[in-house]
Amino acid sequence: MMPTHRNSRPGLSKLPRPGKPVAVENVLSEKEDCGQTKRSPSSPQGGAKKRSAFGDITNANKNQLLLKKKDGPKAVLKKTKNVATSGVAKNNEINLKRNHRKLGTTESVLVVVKEEKSSNEEVESKPKVETFVEQVLPPDVEDIDKDSLGDPFASSEYALDIFTYMRDREEKFLLPNYMEVQNDISKEMRAILVDWMVEVQENFELNHETLYLAIKLVDHYLAVCIIMKEKLQLIGSTAVLIASKFEERCPPCLDDFLYICDDAYKREELVAMEMEILQKLNFDINIPVPYRFLRRFAKCAHANMETLTLARYICELTLQEYDFMQEGASKMAASCLLLALKMKDFGDWTATLRHYSGYQTRDLLPLVKRLNFLLSCQPHEKLKAVRSKYSHRVFFEVAKLPPLDMLALEAIQS
Repeated sequence: MMPTHRNSRPGLSKLPRPGKPVAVENVLSEKEDCGQTKRSPSSPQGGAKKRSAFGDITNANKNQLLLKKKDGPKAVLKKTKNVATSGVAKNNEINLKRNHRKLGTTESVLVVVKEEKSSNEEVESKPKVETFVEQVLPPDVEDIDKDSLGDPFASSEYALDIFTYMRDREEKFLLPNYMEVQNDISKEMRAILVDWMVEVQENFELNHETLYLAIKLVDHYLAVCIIMKEKLQLIGSTAVLIASKFEERCPPCLDDFLYICDDAYKREELVAMEMEILQKLNFDINIPVPYRFLRRFAKCAHANMETLTLARYICELTLQEYDFMQEGASKMAASCLLLALKMKDFGDWTATLRHYSGYQTRDLLPLVKRLNFLLSCQPHEKLKAVRSKYSHRVFFEVAKLPPLDMLALEAIQS
């Protein structure tokens, strides 16, 4: 049985507290000889603590102070010696300038020789010139990456290739119906585990990509290994740990995951499970998740934040449902966005969306109907994490919105 869900964030009282950071001026103190201080487990309420070793990583200040104490009166002699050698330094500078002039003349001759050689080679054979052809879009399709070409963090010139690559990888990560071979766990147990993982993501303030990837890791591991129900939460917490290392800039430490499991597992078990999951998945954990496609498609639709949040809520609800597990990531994202657009009356499935998503409206309608029915179902009493999360005003209380009327759903044209 899994431990009771924790509504509060992991307390810092049970975790080791970090020591006070050592100032740079105290580098010579004897306390510094004990090495760098151990960083406390990361807390969702604050950033990572600085380690004292970063104060003077080269020990330059320490060596300089030791040198002054050791030499003492000899410092005056060094100063006079520098004055005596000033003339030598000036002569060296003059020699460097002369050599630089000679080098410049030599370089100019080499350039002329290279130009003559290259001109002769052009006559013999024309070199191959690489040409970059821009993507030609239909007149009714907008170039959504045009405005962010100057942003080095957006990588707009690679965006189309990246999402094409992710669409190709979807075929590799299609999940089978693994519950047919799992004898000790059920769909309901998986749903409870996912509900608990949503709480973990919220308490640690992890990225949503981390949550989606962690659930994918659980499903792919269960598809190749038959497990007992006692190990289910261990698999879930280890999957969050692996996904955090893959997605987060500062992932939670291992002690945090032992804490959220209420110390039901030992450190050795968590490390062993991490190794086993990675080995069973052949270390290939770059699995396409719907959340990445959803942000891309929302950019195509110029959706506002409230509409995007509604689509994210619908998509996150499907994580608990085993029956939606076998749907492709891009198709799931497109269907959630289409339903959100219709619920908010934000617009239709435009030519730009059809071009970048690769789906027509008629391709998405069956899945959109299933998603709308999911919104109308009464939630299970043990599966309230997602609805409670998106009922907060930070998420525009989108969980309180009524589902789309069936007549309006049938009126969607292809």
